[in-house]
Amino acid sequence: MIYVIRHGQTDWNKERRMQGRRGLPLNEYGIGQAHSLRDALNGIRFDHVFSSPQERARQTAEIVSGRSPVIDERLNVIDLGEADGVRLEELKRIGPLPDPEVYKGIEDQNALVRRVFHFMNELQDTHGREENILIAGHRCTTGCIGAFFKGMPEDRNILNLSSDTGGYRTYHFA
Repeated sequence: MIYVIRHGQTDWNKERRMQGRRGLPLNEYGIGQAHSLRDALNGIRFDHVFSSPQERARQTAEIVSGRSPVIDERLNVIDLGEADGVRLEELKRIGPLPDPEVYKGIEDQNALVRRVFHFMNELQDTHGREENILIAGHRCTTGCIGAFFKGMPEDRNILNLSSDTGGYRTYHFA
């Protein structure tokens, strides 16, 4: 079974700011969310634990699993460039993402999907179907993983396939 968890709350989540690669560690509430997630998944022995390199995802993975995750750059949050840290109510968007005509350095959504799908295809090829695998990430990466299993939404809004902060979803390889 694949357990896909989204990191707990940070101060930027609380302040409703775009949070990319300059994001913050978990705040006290986020640490509590990670502990609640650990309790919800109590009794599951994870054969493998993977995480984004971002501290907030690593912290969540460590609290939930009780061990250090394998860091994989392909699970990193989308690079938001100049939009990193911008308040959501001030953000200029194209669909769910910052407008790359307004903010420099924004990673292309297709590149994000390709790198997360590459990770998932490799995981499927190298790990047994009976293994319990924990993957800690972000709204964008956990949404990509949802699209890997459920298919890309017609509107391409992968964010709707993610869980809330401190939440999780489960999947099976076919």
